[in-house]
Parts: sequence; structure tokens; C-alpha cells
Amino acid sequence: MNPTSSPQPLTDPLAAYAAALRDPAYVLSEAAATAALLRALDPLVPDEWPAFAASWDDLGPDTYMADGGRYRYRRHATYSVGAPDDIRLAPHRPHFQARDYNALNGGIDRWFEPVVPAIANGSVLRAILALAARVFTRAEPAPRWDVEVHQFRIVAEAGHEGRPTPEGVHRDGVDFVLVLLVRRENIASGRTDLYDGERRPVASFTLTEPLSAVFLDDRRLAHGVTPVTPLDASRPSYRDVLVVTFRRLAA
Repeated sequence: MNPTSSPQPLTDPLAAYAAALRDPAYVLSEAAATAALLRALDPLVPDEWPAFAASWDDLGPDTYMADGGRYRYRRHATYSVGAPDDIRLAPHRPHFQARDYNALNGGIDRWFEPVVPAIANGSVLRAILALAARVFTRAEPAPRWDVEVHQFRIVAEAGHEGRPTPEGVHRDGVDFVLVLLVRRENIASGRTDLYDGERRPVASFTLTEPLSAVFLDDRRLAHGVTPVTPLDASRPSYRDVLVVTFRRLAA
């Protein structure tokens, strides 16, 4: 199965992305395309990207792993997003998923360390949120969105794989999801698999370059990512991603 990629060149890439979200309910954005869209929103993004990516070196351990795993590190932030540029950082709150969506770790409030202010208010994350808001609002207009941001690092070690989605194939219980790769360091696999409502395979692909991303309709597609293992067990091995969820709010 081949992922849906944005055709190049595009007269209106945001319209094309939104159309793909309607059918087949996802779009894969290649790294160069994502970079160009973010740079158009904020010319500072290329200069601030190194500091943004380096912030993944300062994530806290996920202490809620019901499988006993010590391979996941994260930070979390919440925003209220109206018009594409009306982006407001909300007070820090716990992350909650019903067990229907996360049978492994759901059903409880999970408090994670907040995204540090320099990143939460920086050009890169703000541009990413503005891009996602433009795409998702074109796909399905909404007066306002409740948005959650997750910085994830999945670590792999010799004899201990890292599991990007330890809950297995799942939905997040929101409207739309953006997954953006920040870095892959010395890992094998980490393939993303998408499935329809009947759990029939829709697409499989691996995000390999920083800024490669997938936008998807969480109501229509479930997703999972295969475990990662080290290529060279003597070196650090990890997968850094940014996950952003959008949930439609009533007017």
C-alpha cells in the first residue's frame, strides 16, 4: 500500500491536504513540503528548529506505563485554538483517555511535565499549530478546537524494544491528529500502519526525515506504530515525535 502524498507542485497545498483528509481520511506530508508550509507561516522556523528538536533531550519519564516499560519520555501542553492564528496556551492539566481508546493506560488522569515555555510559546510549535488548524478547519470548519500537544521520545536498547504505541492499534478519541517526526536516531522500524473502522489495512509508511508528518481523521482511522530496535546496540537509539490532537468544541 502506498501512502497518500501531497502532489508537487501544489497551487494550494492546504486545500489539497484538507481534501485528502476527507478522502481517504489522511495525508502524508513529506519533509520538504512541511518545511515550506511552516516557513511560509513564520520565517523564523528554520532558525529555531535546532533548539526545538533539542528540547526532546529534556523530557521526563512516563511513569504511568501499565506494561512496566521504561522506554517512553514525554511532555504535554494544552491549547485553545480558534481562528488559525488565535492560539492560546491553556493552564496545565492532566491528559485523560477513556479505556475504550487506551486499554493499557487509560481511565485515569495522567499528569506529565509541561512543555517548557520557550518551546510552548516559540515560533516552531506555534507555526505547527497554525498549520494544523488551517488544514483541519478546511477539512471540517469548527468555531474552536481543544488541542493537546505531546512530545514523545521512545528509547530502544539491546534486548529491550521501544513501543511508540504500547496500547496497540487504537484511536485517540479526538477529531484529528497530526504526527510529526522530529528525529530518528539509530533505530530500525517504527512503521506507521493505518486501519479503517473494520480494522482493514489502509496504509503503511515510515516517517524517516525530520518534519515528515501525517495528518489523519481519528474518527475514521485507527493507527499503530511498530516497535523500534537499535541498529547499533552500542549507541543511543530513539524516536522523537510530536503528536498534536484536535477536538472540535461547540460554539
